[in-house]
Amino acid sequence: MKIIESAGLALALALALAGCQRGVDARRIEAAKPGEWLTYGRTYDEQRFSPLKQIDRASVGKLGVAWWAEFDTDRGQEATPLIADGVLYTTTAWSKVHAFDAKTGKQLWAFDPKVDGAKGFDACCDVVNRGVALWGGKVYVGALDGRLIALDARTGKTVWSTQTTDPKLPYTITGAPRAIKGKILIGNGGAEYPVRGFVSAYDARTGKLAWRFHMTPNPTGAPDGAASDKIMKEKVAATWSDGAWKDGGGGATPWDAISYDPKTDLVFVGTGNAGPWNDKVRSGGKGDNLFATSVVALKPETGEYAWHYQTTVRDAWDYDAVQQIMTADLPIGGRTRHVAMQANKNGFFYVLDAASGKLLSAEKFVPVDWAEKIDLVTGRPVEAPFARYQPGKESHQVSGALGGHNWQPMAFNPKLGLVFIPAMTSPGGFGDPDHFKFTAGAWNTAMQRGAIGPHAPKPQAPPAGARRAVGELVAWDPVAQKARWRVPASQFWTSGVLATDGGLVFHSAGHDFSAYDAATGKVLWTYDTLADPIAAASTYEIDGEQYVALMVGYGGAGGMGGTEPRRKGRLLVFKLGGAVHPAAYPTPVVLPPLDLAAAEPSKGDADHGGALVGQFCGQCHGRGAFLPDLTHSPAILSRDGFKAIVLDGAKRQNGMAPFRRFLADADAEDIRAFWLWAARSMPATPPKGGPQPPPDHPH
Repeated sequence: MKIIESAGLALALALALAGCQRGVDARRIEAAKPGEWLTYGRTYDEQRFSPLKQIDRASVGKLGVAWWAEFDTDRGQEATPLIADGVLYTTTAWSKVHAFDAKTGKQLWAFDPKVDGAKGFDACCDVVNRGVALWGGKVYVGALDGRLIALDARTGKTVWSTQTTDPKLPYTITGAPRAIKGKILIGNGGAEYPVRGFVSAYDARTGKLAWRFHMTPNPTGAPDGAASDKIMKEKVAATWSDGAWKDGGGGATPWDAISYDPKTDLVFVGTGNAGPWNDKVRSGGKGDNLFATSVVALKPETGEYAWHYQTTVRDAWDYDAVQQIMTADLPIGGRTRHVAMQANKNGFFYVLDAASGKLLSAEKFVPVDWAEKIDLVTGRPVEAPFARYQPGKESHQVSGALGGHNWQPMAFNPKLGLVFIPAMTSPGGFGDPDHFKFTAGAWNTAMQRGAIGPHAPKPQAPPAGARRAVGELVAWDPVAQKARWRVPASQFWTSGVLATDGGLVFHSAGHDFSAYDAATGKVLWTYDTLADPIAAASTYEIDGEQYVALMVGYGGAGGMGGTEPRRKGRLLVFKLGGAVHPAAYPTPVVLPPLDLAAAEPSKGDADHGGALVGQFCGQCHGRGAFLPDLTHSPAILSRDGFKAIVLDGAKRQNGMAPFRRFLADADAEDIRAFWLWAARSMPATPPKGGPQPPPDHPH
């Protein structure tokens, strides 16, 4: 860890630690003092709007770095820093937690949960973490391996730790916990494998399980002894038919959005895609498959079901509904309505009555062709005829699997009545596989995969008029149900958003961290972060000075392709007049072509190896992918060396899981034969033009 402090701004460590003893509770979160950021979305309504305005349209041009820190990981950084009592808490990839003096940048403590590197294979979309929760003098983090850990806010020492998931199954946690009424709520991920999603509530003081709510039926038909049992029997079980969902559990993992609404005293949970993606394989193309791709409202004390709204009925396209669920009071139909809002992955912006779940409006906020509209009477999409792909007939549509809005948080300025969405136009193709066999512990999307290898047919060109993936920042009026302004981004995979009462919106695209005029979208200030941020910034105030904190580090599903080099994660903290200049990153190392003459000849079947690469390796490795490009790796030169890595876990500590449970020795050699062929045959550099979605990536 490398820390750089501003001269002359030291705060006594003892005072900072003493402040931590006060603890965060419901009163403090609901009071939402302007200078603090106590929960993931700053307030329970998840609006990410700060009343601070020292940094405003007139002064933002004077913004500069006050202090910064560099971390030990070059994977994606998705956390929103929290600030309480002068201490800034954040997380990095691999679920590590860091506490800093929020004024000076002095490190107070760090915690490493020591997640087994092999667990990285279970994380569909990078080993990221979106942050912590604060409550009662403790800091709570969900670890990638499914643990929920309570730390002493003063020291970072473990107070308690509990395993929230079955460690034998490919569950992960990447989302930030939420502290609600003395309970810590946490979800999980893994719907691509798939697992059976659920949300759990634990006693904040002891770590004891208070309640659990499953998002799909028990495949055995037996009750779980959970808060969800009653509604599963009465409503949910009948929406599933026989199919491959019973092999894994149906997905619907609540891997991000959890919001508490004090006005209705309800918790809103967003659920992920159904698994496998292909609805015909999953459940015979029958039923709505509740509660996949849904917003589910629960009572916080007991987990009792209140209502649900399903955004994508019988999902067949990975259209998670895990994007943040924001509450607000809006003038609708001549009266004030208390609503829950979501810019969904499927490209529609939903406004629901927060008390009942009744659909009030749903309009396209990005180009969408998979559905004509959402029927406001039934609440169901009016699907395009081509969207339900059939054998031999693919669907090329917008949105694709990365969606119109992914996990990156949006923000709301209640004074302007605008929601600021980090939006995407991301096309995608979907099709039935030639055959499908469920493989426990691996991806099971039941999607058609393009053949790769020496004798594979030439890839088909995109359909005429196909869209290219692009990003934009959209100022959406949820009452008028249309965009007020749009600003195109330099790439499709951008950052989350912060809005302030200074009339500003903060958002990053590429290396540009920018402040926009919230009313017009005009760029007022830009700072080169030297690497791509994807997280949302937070803001706070100490001793009359306003600060803006941003985690920097590229990754996540949309950040696992393209040409962006891997750089160590950083935390940049800005203030007016900040004059610190973070060090430049080292020049990226350009790997030379392999000396293939030194390669041990392979008798493996490169075409079969290509099929295995498509099933097990392509999400992470390959030309332009985020993890090591194996066409440049000396590992493929030796049969025994390659086998030691791929089958026996020689690189396990680096996140390369052993694959012997899936592959035989001959399979590993076939894969090596493919990579040797690829090293000889593929272009020397990945395609230019900025990051584009990698194939078959969900979140």
